[in-house]
Amino acid sequence: MLKNCDSNDFKIEIKGNVFSIKLKIDLSVDNIIFKDNKIILQKPSYEEDLDKALVRGTFLGGGYISNPENKYHLEINFSEKENQEIIFNLLNEYDIYTKKMDKENGFSLYIKDGEEISKFLAFIGANKSVLEFEESRVVRDTKNKVNRLINCETANLSKTIKASEKQIEDIKYIKKKKKFNQLPQNLQEMANIRLAYPEASLTELVSILKNDISKSGISHRLAAISKIADELRNE
Repeated sequence: MLKNCDSNDFKIEIKGNVFSIKLKIDLSVDNIIFKDNKIILQKPSYEEDLDKALVRGTFLGGGYISNPENKYHLEINFSEKENQEIIFNLLNEYDIYTKKMDKENGFSLYIKDGEEISKFLAFIGANKSVLEFEESRVVRDTKNKVNRLINCETANLSKTIKASEKQIEDIKYIKKKKKFNQLPQNLQEMANIRLAYPEASLTELVSILKNDISKSGISHRLAAISKIADELRNE
């Protein structure tokens, strides 16, 4: 590309896995200025194909994307603050939003939102990568949703068991004090059902009772039993 721009005074070096090109002259090429051994990007052209090419080259030269199965993170590193600002503003023009970060040895733009990363990849023409990224997003989001549901169910089950243990303790205490037969008939029925089904949730107790009582009605009865037990304890 440099030779096509009539520049033959450059040197290519290889250091480990890094290739570097050194220029000894100032040179302007479309959206790029080579000046004083630094690469300075020009302001956006607002010609979409050129802007896409500029961002694509910037990402290939100094960017990376993490495995979306672990986390969403895309980052582009810059040695010059000016280049960071130019790419930041250019992407904003196309409604792709990045965040800036100043580092010890340079500057960077990064994206941690999955949808924004997809937009970025589509913008630079990485269509196959967009499909792969979206597939990973679906799998990850589904796993997260399942985990949240499992955690919620586990928390609800734990809450149900603790509440049931307290209710059974209260019923047994009332029986110990020989006050069970003095309870209203509906509370005796509720207490016997709770003893017979210690792990049942309120919803399951509604199905077991089969007499058109609601969850709130069951909760009210169990609360009444607990109140009576507490009063006996305080006598």
